[in-house]
Amino acid sequence: MNKNTGQGSVFSLIKGVPLSRILVALFLLQILLAVGLTAYLSIGNGQKAVNEVASELRREVANRVEQNLQTYLSTPRQVLRSNQNLIDMGLLKIENLATWESYLIEQLKIFPDALGLTASNQQQEYLAVQKLNDRQFLLRKAGKSTGYDLYTYRIDSQGQRTQLPEVIKNYDARSRPDYQTAVSARKFSFSQIYTPLTEPTLLISASLPIYNSQGELLGVNSTLTHLSQIGDLLQNIKVGKSGQIFIIERSGLLVASSTTEEPFRFQNGKPIRLAASQSGNVLTQATAKYLATKFSNFDQIQSLQQLDFSFNGKRQFLEVRPLQGEPNINWLIVVAVPEADFMGQIDRHTQTIIFLCLGALGLATILGILTARWITQPILYFSTATKDLANFTNGEDSVLKVRGIKELEVLGGSFNEMAQQLRQTFTALANKNQELELQLQQRTQELQQEIQEHINSERRLGQHSRVLAELANHKAVFEGNLEKAFKVITEKAANALEVERVSVWLFNSDAYGGLRQHTKLQCINLYELSKQRHSAGLERNLADYLVYFRALASARTIAVSDTRTDPRVQELWDELLEPKNIVSLIDTSIWVGGEVVGTVLYEQVGISRKWELSEQNFVSSIAEFVALTLEVCDRKRAESALREAKEAAEVANRAKSTFLGNISHELRNPLNSILGITEAFQYQVYGPMSEEQRQSLNILESSGKNLLEMINQILEFTDTESSKIELQLAATSIRGLCDSSLSFVKHLAFQKNIRLRAQIPEELEPIQVDERRIRQVFINLLTNAIKFTKEGGEVWIEVQPNSTNEYIFFSVVDTGIGMLSDDLFKLFQPFVQVENSSIGRSPGTGLGLVMVQKIVELHGGTVHAESQLGKGSRFTVKLPWKKLGDWEVKINY
Repeated sequence: MNKNTGQGSVFSLIKGVPLSRILVALFLLQILLAVGLTAYLSIGNGQKAVNEVASELRREVANRVEQNLQTYLSTPRQVLRSNQNLIDMGLLKIENLATWESYLIEQLKIFPDALGLTASNQQQEYLAVQKLNDRQFLLRKAGKSTGYDLYTYRIDSQGQRTQLPEVIKNYDARSRPDYQTAVSARKFSFSQIYTPLTEPTLLISASLPIYNSQGELLGVNSTLTHLSQIGDLLQNIKVGKSGQIFIIERSGLLVASSTTEEPFRFQNGKPIRLAASQSGNVLTQATAKYLATKFSNFDQIQSLQQLDFSFNGKRQFLEVRPLQGEPNINWLIVVAVPEADFMGQIDRHTQTIIFLCLGALGLATILGILTARWITQPILYFSTATKDLANFTNGEDSVLKVRGIKELEVLGGSFNEMAQQLRQTFTALANKNQELELQLQQRTQELQQEIQEHINSERRLGQHSRVLAELANHKAVFEGNLEKAFKVITEKAANALEVERVSVWLFNSDAYGGLRQHTKLQCINLYELSKQRHSAGLERNLADYLVYFRALASARTIAVSDTRTDPRVQELWDELLEPKNIVSLIDTSIWVGGEVVGTVLYEQVGISRKWELSEQNFVSSIAEFVALTLEVCDRKRAESALREAKEAAEVANRAKSTFLGNISHELRNPLNSILGITEAFQYQVYGPMSEEQRQSLNILESSGKNLLEMINQILEFTDTESSKIELQLAATSIRGLCDSSLSFVKHLAFQKNIRLRAQIPEELEPIQVDERRIRQVFINLLTNAIKFTKEGGEVWIEVQPNSTNEYIFFSVVDTGIGMLSDDLFKLFQPFVQVENSSIGRSPGTGLGLVMVQKIVELHGGTVHAESQLGKGSRFTVKLPWKKLGDWEVKINY
């Protein structure tokens, strides 16, 4: 019985579908599963094989390129090392370059990759041989024999010289970049790639400094090489059918490519380097842009990377390998292979598989149709008879009788039993349907309620947005009118949130406009919605409500649904909340300048309320408008104070101008007259002069200008000595102060190729100083550091607070000439300068460091100097500095 029932259930699921179609579908399903699985595995294995072959090919090609590059770049090292060995054995002397000419020519014949060889020494001698072709060379030499002028000769195959008209006067090879680079590196190194002006190509030079046994520099030996040969090497390496190889620098500039494209282009007739992302070859350009997007910075590629990307709808295999090991050589080898190079045979195999699958599918369809007809013909009568089961409401108990086929007789009996069970099931389903309709009506009502709540929420959001927009354009807010602005804010917030009470509380101040103290909250404005009235004057002491005040300090928003049970407001319940029947509240902090200055309180009366996220966001926005009003008010007061200070400064400036006018008249005007007469004599207005007279006038003019500068410095020093300087203390950004000081002396450092930098910890609190005066201190120290630092040196600022944050140290450090420790005590004495044997006495009055010390002392700080002869100096300024406590608020009202 159970077996027949199960069969009836199966047939009911496929009711209306002909059995012939079911049989055909089963045949097709089996064939599709078998053939599809075979095709999937075949194609998957083919794709896996392609990935493995592509990976191996990329790796093999990259290995070959790396080996060829290592061999190519090792040639200059071999040439220069062989010359070093000959010098060490005494066969060549770098001090005498006369014997090097024929040797360098023969060496260029032995090493065909080298374009040119040069040798220069400390005696200002210079010799360079450049290969023009296999039989002609270009010779350049300078030294004592040429009067230290650079002469250029052409040498033919017979060794005959032909002097060219090009002559460079007073040529000193020691100022050449390759000479300076080798001396700075003190070892073998490559130069940066560059494009010469004489021919369209890329060149790279390698240099080796020559020292004697005592470590003294004798000279420099260099080679010059074409990079176009690297492109020839890459073109000889085959990468599939259409793969490419190219080499780029970390900057993205193209070094060489396996295509015929040159790694440079012409602009205004001059060759300039070509970026790989701007290449004319579409595959090179697409690969470079993909790598730039993938890594954002080529310096991040520190190891081998095997990648793939899509270009023009086709997959491209990619390998990127860093090339390192040589000084200043930090290139990337890029191998790009299209997937189509490997997929030709696999695609043909795939097509064959598809054709076989289609053939098998067609054959299975034909066999399925024939088999279905053979099976379904005997049961067509049974199929027609089953249509009577479609109507269960006629109340008739029809009985199906089938004879002739044993299986169909059994099936007929099962059918009759199934019909009886289906009628019983239909009755049960009708009852169940009535229950479902009742449930559906109930759920519909719930959905309507949810929709109404959503509409109400949207309405509240719209109302919140309108209120915020009105506050943003309200005159009292952007004018900083606290009383009027707070009334408008509390009233609009109460109406928007539909709460009974909205109030603004600020921490107490010691006096009007004084510093805020976190000991008491004072109610600035309280609005009651039902009474439509404003009030103020309530207070809450920290000592009475410690838990509540701690909650305000630790969270921006306190949302309380039930004030009777929430521990954060239990202290307020008996005295403040229960008498006014306040059952829910939300409290949000007011932040100004990174500090909590008060709170905005919303109180619900009578009915408890669960605060939604949109309402919490709204009250936070209201708190921001309160903070904005306070900031505007502070700015207005600051502007008023600034105007008063400006008026006082103008009075003082008038007195100072009178004094300076007298000084200018008594001292500067005579000096200017002297300088004017001196200039007239220099231009021979009063007749010709001898060379001795002209030199005397130059000395007179220089002395007069120095005297004017000394007068200016003495006047400023007099101001500090007479305590005429009044500090304008204000909160100043430490990083901004250091950066602006460095920017002021940047041009001085640039003239001497001196590097400037700053070491400043992150997130330092501002410091209370006179920003202009302290900047003058830093500029004086930085200017002195640059003045006494040689070309190529370094000057920097270090900032470090002490362990207790009571003081902060600013250090100006240089790598200059330094001084003896015995001379340090003279630095801060007026009109005293420390002399150095390397530069002598520098110009000036010796008042710069004295001014630095006076300004720092006026700030309550100290200046300390440290120095070591030949290794640089460090000047450290110590200034008072202390972070604000957790409950200190520096906002004035």
